Amino acid sequence: MDLFPYTPRPHQMELVNAISTCVRSRGHLVVESGTGTGKTICALSGTLQAALEQDKKVIYLTRTNSQQRQVMLELRKISRSRPVLGVGLQGRQSTCPLIQRDPDLRGGTPEELSKLCAERKARSRAGRTGGCRFYEAVLSTDFADVEHYFREELPTVEEFITYCDGSGLCPHELIKDLLPKANVVTAPYAFFFMPFIRHNLLDWMNIPISDAVVIVDEAHNLLEYAREIRSVSLSTRLLDLVAKEADEQGDPEIAEGVSSLDMVEACRRRLREALEEFLIEDDGLIPPPFVEEGLMSTFTTTTKGLLNMARSLMAYGEVIREEKRKGGRLPRSYLHSLGSFLQFWLELDEECYVKLVVGGENPTFEAYCMDPGLACRVLTECHASVHMSGTLRPLNEYRDSTGLPKGTPLMTLPSPFPPENRKVFYLEDVTTRYEDIVKDEEIIRRMEDHTVSLCNVLDRNTVVFFPSYALMDRFLDDGLLSRIHRTVYTERRGMGQSDLMEEVGRFKGSPESAVLLAVMGGRVSEGIDFPDKELEVAIVAGIPYPKPTAKQRALLHYYEVRFGRGWEYTVKAPVTRKLLQAIGRLIRTETDVGVAVILDRRANQFSDRLEVNTSSTVVNDVLNFFVRRKNI
Repeated sequence: MDLFPYTPRPHQMELVNAISTCVRSRGHLVVESGTGTGKTICALSGTLQAALEQDKKVIYLTRTNSQQRQVMLELRKISRSRPVLGVGLQGRQSTCPLIQRDPDLRGGTPEELSKLCAERKARSRAGRTGGCRFYEAVLSTDFADVEHYFREELPTVEEFITYCDGSGLCPHELIKDLLPKANVVTAPYAFFFMPFIRHNLLDWMNIPISDAVVIVDEAHNLLEYAREIRSVSLSTRLLDLVAKEADEQGDPEIAEGVSSLDMVEACRRRLREALEEFLIEDDGLIPPPFVEEGLMSTFTTTTKGLLNMARSLMAYGEVIREEKRKGGRLPRSYLHSLGSFLQFWLELDEECYVKLVVGGENPTFEAYCMDPGLACRVLTECHASVHMSGTLRPLNEYRDSTGLPKGTPLMTLPSPFPPENRKVFYLEDVTTRYEDIVKDEEIIRRMEDHTVSLCNVLDRNTVVFFPSYALMDRFLDDGLLSRIHRTVYTERRGMGQSDLMEEVGRFKGSPESAVLLAVMGGRVSEGIDFPDKELEVAIVAGIPYPKPTAKQRALLHYYEVRFGRGWEYTVKAPVTRKLLQAIGRLIRTETDVGVAVILDRRANQFSDRLEVNTSSTVVNDVLNFFVRRKNI
């Protein structure tokens, strides 16, 4: 059964067959496949061919909504020859019409929103007030009509939301009802890698995890995502919210002679002491028992006594959450959050975590997870898994970090696009290396001058990629905007998704060539396509090496001890991926043409992954490249 719906490009059938073999053999596959190889359609057709034979379900995990949309569009192509049902799934924040109409609910966690939803639905079923009118509409709807629409149209999540809006229906509930019938479910990473949500997803799909074939798209994002979801923190702001809740609830006693406010004050004091003693610039390592020793001394207790206090906080918090749930409000308790943090902190596996104090406007204790395998090893319980990205090398680092079996096949396929359509130059008179900037204060000015010259001379859409918001802010503070004689758009720190897409849309649709300022590793550099003349020049303002924070040093040490490749795995690999993702925005189709200019002499260190050319007359070199490509 051949489900591939296009005339194959080079290497595509090789990839499809490798994926099918992986699924049939109940294995795993890690693939770096360059831009243009059609990873989405190859993964879908390859997994479906085998999954349909074996009565398995495909879970296609993405990082962005645009990637989900592409999955549904490709499923429509497949369905022309073999009807399949694909369902796009997003969190309640995106699909619940009740939450969309109540800003107070949008900040709820998945667990909180799930409990609130259950309470509202129970009220609706019982005919009591405070239910959900959208759920009530679902109860009175002919589900066969909805299923027919879905099978005929294979709508994206956004299209299905629009469909439901017209009838006052809840798309989240209807999608859940469709999941047991689906051959393919596409969802964000959280639906699989966060245990609470994964259990719900498998329950909705009505399958054991052993019947799931998992595709991880843009897999270069997974490692840091997995570390983050297994990390915990206690911030000054959270302590303030705990104190406010305790005041409102009468400050419950959590041990003999100890109230919740006593615990808040003890945590604040210990946080201040950590900042004074261990903070170096952004963060600092703290001794593993630092927090608990201070709390045990304050309350004259043991570790067991602290655990009992944590459980008491959680118990009081659970009462508060239940009262809020019954009242139709978001079931949140900050007392419960503090108790959960303390319990996790006291019981965590110190081999896989590093304990930190983090400074800034909201000082924080953080237990940072250095092992992404804690979240990713669940993949080995699946029937099979496929991991793919255009920038994943070294593949053995990804395999080792996620905890996939040592024998997992590693596959690399090149982009089919003509390599001569892209040129990468670098300049030797600039760098963002901290030690060099300290010695030569003119380096930043020269970087700004190069950026201005390129933007003003080249009449082509240009993105300037910065390694950090801090460097972007430095350029802006130095008057970059007044020196560039074109319209400039900016990916600002903390920008909402809709605001960002509007800004990018204005850049793409500008009547004259424009400039966009963005950050490497951000949403513009990794999640947005710029085909044809939407982007022709990428200026990379420095190599995005990680700042040598205490967290970064601890991660490097952990990987050095565990794999013997600390620097390669925790520095060079992620830096290379960020560079390639940013430069990869230039060439998205067979006819795209583009130039990248790296403002950093260290670019030559990446020549094993990127063909780079030094330039002393970069403006002329770029102009000549476009002239030559035009004349071909």
